[in-house]
Amino acid sequence: MDSSLEGLNNLININGDSVQVLDVLLLTTLLTLLPALVIMCTSFTRYIISLSFLRNAMGTQQTPPNMVLVGLALFLTLFTMSPVLTQVQTEAYEPYINEEITQEEFFDRAKAPMKDFMLRQTEPSALNMYCGMAGVEVPDTEEQAMELPLRIIVPSFATSELKKAFQIGFYLYIPFLLIDIIVASTLMSMGMVMLPPSMISTPFKLLLFITLNGWELVFSTLVQGFR
Repeated sequence: MDSSLEGLNNLININGDSVQVLDVLLLTTLLTLLPALVIMCTSFTRYIISLSFLRNAMGTQQTPPNMVLVGLALFLTLFTMSPVLTQVQTEAYEPYINEEITQEEFFDRAKAPMKDFMLRQTEPSALNMYCGMAGVEVPDTEEQAMELPLRIIVPSFATSELKKAFQIGFYLYIPFLLIDIIVASTLMSMGMVMLPPSMISTPFKLLLFITLNGWELVFSTLVQGFR
């Protein structure tokens, strides 16, 4: 017990301050908030919702499973966010590790690329709405928008991403819905009302998706949708 207390005291009193303890607390806090940051501040939300809509439109129930969809969304997010992460590493992380900047400067430099990415994907209507609710003046230029706090930029970005994801889901539903309508109408005209239309339409949906090389088409469209 005494050795543990002595080790804790040494950790706190290194160089006469508590920098290491603050760094550990900061790291723990960031790790706790990491899932929320990945979901709310990156392209993950658009990817996972769009892929979920695609699976429902195809009528394949739990295929692909949730684990596969989440993995695909994570790696697509990493691919999309790689330029932003590289900029954060170059402009903020490496100078901080080399003790060239302070902790406050590190956060300021790290926030700038993330703000720029989110603002480029945020619709003006969503940004104006949250600025109005927060009592903040609506920015007229990109420089003024970059000065907005994250408490306004993050929900504005998330709202815009939800809207775009549902729009993509609507477009994904249309071709598969047409197949369902054609199959259901054909079965009713043949008097086969007891046969579930989904049993017949699902193979045709899969055939259409495979013929169009659907996965590559969906992934390329989603990635290129980020400006």
